[in-house]
Amino acid sequence: MAAEHGPTAGEYIGHHLTHLQNHPMKGVVDFSVFNLDSIFWAVLIGVAGTFLLWKAARSATSGVPGRFQAAVEILVELVDTQAKGIIHNAESRKVVAPLALTVFVWVFLLNSMDFLPVDLIPRIWEMIYGAAGHDPHHAYMRVVPTADLSTTLGLSTSVLLVCVFYNIKIKGLGGWIHELFCAPFGAHPLLWIPNFVMQLIEFAAKTVSHGMRLFGNMYAGELLFMLIALMGGAAAMSLSGVLLPIGHIIAGSIWSIFHILIVALQAFIFMMLTLVYIGQAHDAH
Repeated sequence: MAAEHGPTAGEYIGHHLTHLQNHPMKGVVDFSVFNLDSIFWAVLIGVAGTFLLWKAARSATSGVPGRFQAAVEILVELVDTQAKGIIHNAESRKVVAPLALTVFVWVFLLNSMDFLPVDLIPRIWEMIYGAAGHDPHHAYMRVVPTADLSTTLGLSTSVLLVCVFYNIKIKGLGGWIHELFCAPFGAHPLLWIPNFVMQLIEFAAKTVSHGMRLFGNMYAGELLFMLIALMGGAAAMSLSGVLLPIGHIIAGSIWSIFHILIVALQAFIFMMLTLVYIGQAHDAH
């Protein structure tokens, strides 16, 4: 990563956008490659989020709730209200509503990793990596799993599988297969293939757009934080950049405040689309 007098802006950003992987990719698409940093942080944060919800449920009282319990109750009520408006099957809501709550909390916490200082965890990992006898310049660590396309597409693919499950559960295997070949254009045999192709396109478009929307917003946010961080570095290397630290602080503060809205909004949108897609699986064409 580092040149003789430190990395250039391009090298700095390139290093921060490189994943810790089990081995380098051998092509544009290589399903044998795993982004170990995304997996580690996603699992760790998922466990932390589960623990927080478990703690809230365990410590819940019937009296006046504390701030933590009140916040969780408001969140649960919000998700439950949205689920009731979209999923009209009460039996399905017993599973779908907790699923939506899990999705919202998990994605929100994953997105919130973007609030950590850009260089904090990568620098710590660089020291650990170097202490283990490896080249610290090749110590890669990305800490925002939702800025990784494989993570967001993995989440959206999981939603797709849930939709397939409810399509079969609500309509029966035969009913769903009939819908695949007879909707949206009709049941005429000449329309079976066009119907099936349109159904596949619909499922693929939902899944890809679901994951890409979250990835695009979080990737852009992560990149912008890096560019703001470079303002401080530019000030340290140039006497003419004496105003850059002020701009660095102002821009960083403004973007952090605005990013709070983005983090929450993207988690809410991902949860709502999950409910909408599962709700559509309950509807017959």
